[in-house]
Order: sequence, then structure tokens, then C-alpha cells
Amino acid sequence: MSDSPRIVLWRHGQTDWNIQNRFQGHSDIPLNKVGEYQAAHAAKILAAMTPSKIIASDLMRAKQTASKLSELLNLPVAIDSDLRETNGGNWEGKTGEQNREEDHERFTGWLSGDDVRAGEIGETRTEVAERAVRAIEKAMKDESGTVVFVTHGGAARCALGKLLGIAYPQWAALGGLSNACWSVLERDRNDRWTLAEHNAGSIPEPVFGNETGA
Repeated sequence: MSDSPRIVLWRHGQTDWNIQNRFQGHSDIPLNKVGEYQAAHAAKILAAMTPSKIIASDLMRAKQTASKLSELLNLPVAIDSDLRETNGGNWEGKTGEQNREEDHERFTGWLSGDDVRAGEIGETRTEVAERAVRAIEKAMKDESGTVVFVTHGGAARCALGKLLGIAYPQWAALGGLSNACWSVLERDRNDRWTLAEHNAGSIPEPVFGNETGA
């Protein structure tokens, strides 16, 4: 196990809107039965990382997911609304097909990586990144252990891009997180965040041969 600060970005379990391909955003949708199972299963694995803190988005699906790990470790869950998913504006509650039909240019541009306001009145991805990273940096100040942030797919990708110092147009190169899967970031010798795991369902193994580039 790492003895340096470590960030775990854990996406919430499945909801009915996920499988219906509906834009959730700030809409407060609960986990479905599959999502509850996914969260409980993932929590058993994440518990082995012995996190020192659990911090969750204030949306129900994230809080329900976080509770599974909290129960195992007897750790409280802190809530930070800056970890919320992207505000989807007029797209929320609608399927991808509906949004393509009703707001085609904006929606397809957003999917392609344009930094436009989601659903006309929602947030841009760079705005989401700024607030999510603000929450993470606040929690990691003077932290030497592992902190689990229970968040959302879009917010996690935005935070990853910003934390890793990737230029915005390349954020899409980071694949999405599956429900109840996570990404792990660790500090390197130069005090930079590095991606140890992405879209994972296991805990990180040591990287042997790192000094040789092998």
C-alpha cells in the first residue's frame, strides 16, 4: 500500500436513468437494486485501501454509494456539493436521443468536447473541473493518507483532466468510469498527481521496474 497521499475518485452505482440513457446532472436520482449491489461489492474492495476520509457529492446516488463504504469502515461521510455532476440545464431528464433531436448542434458539440454550457443554462466542463478540484484540494490539504471522493462520471473525468494537467481539448482521451468503478491518483517524487488506475474494480498493485521504464 502507498504511504503517500492518494485520491480515489469513485463513481456512484447504477441508477434507472443510467440504463435509460437519461441525462441526470443535478437531478436527484437514487440507486437501483443493481446499483446498491455494485456499491456494496466495490466497498469491500475499497476498504482494503484503508481510507482516512470519505467525501461524497450531496446527491442521493453518491451518498447511497458512500454509505456502503462508511458502514464497513465505521467512517463518517462528509458531504461536499462541489463534487456534484454537471448541471445539465435543459437536457436533464431527457434521453440522448431526445437531446440530439431538440438541441442537436449544442448537444453533439458538447459530446465532441466543446466547452459549452450543458443544456444552454447548465455548466461548462471547465466550470465543473474547477469546483470538483476545489473540493479535492481542500480535502487533501495536509493529508497523508487515502481519501475516497464519491462523485459522478462527468465530474470525475473533468477533475482527472485538471488534476493531471491535461489540456482541456484532450480530456476526452480519458475514458469514462463505469458505475461503481474508480480512478486512483498518487503523488510522484516531483509532487505531481499521477494516474495509478483508471476505471478500476481492483486496488493498485506496485509498479515494478518503474525506474527503468519497463
